[in-house]
Amino acid sequence: MDSAFLTGQLLIAMPGIGDPRFERSLILICAHDNGHAMGVAVNRPIEELSAPELLERLDIEGAAGAEARAVLLGGPVEMERGFVLHTDDYHSNHSLPVGGGITLTTTREVLEAMVRGGGPPRRALLALGYAGWGAGQLEREIRENVWLVCDADEALVFDEDYATKWTRALGKLRIDPKFLSSEGGRA
Repeated sequence: MDSAFLTGQLLIAMPGIGDPRFERSLILICAHDNGHAMGVAVNRPIEELSAPELLERLDIEGAAGAEARAVLLGGPVEMERGFVLHTDDYHSNHSLPVGGGITLTTTREVLEAMVRGGGPPRRALLALGYAGWGAGQLEREIRENVWLVCDADEALVFDEDYATKWTRALGKLRIDPKFLSSEGGRA
């Protein structure tokens, strides 16, 4: 894979991104190639929806006993479509390895495995929707200082302290958010 591709990396939205749907977003890039990029936001809980509620709506057996975790807003595209980011100890024919021990799966079987508990996946998060970019669009946005990029890690992706994820991702780059500006420039 070309080293310019960002699969498995985290995008950190810069202040003043200009789109409230992405303000302070942290997006795990799940697929990136010459033609497109696709990612899932990992820090935007949907306040009015919990995992047990969503699983009950999907008629997943045992949903009422599921862990009371948040459902995340993965992005503004296809918000009725669900995605599960999880540790790579769970595999199906429909799983997409993202990198760093993280996998993306969109099948009902992973939801059933999550409800069963006690086995794979060890850690998981549910998201509705995704963020998508056309050919060259993400690269252009990075050049225009819309996003910073940092390595993803399991601890940050799956942590449920959503309010601090953006700041902690910046900390991985040794950046204090109070020193960031919404104005870009060139040297």
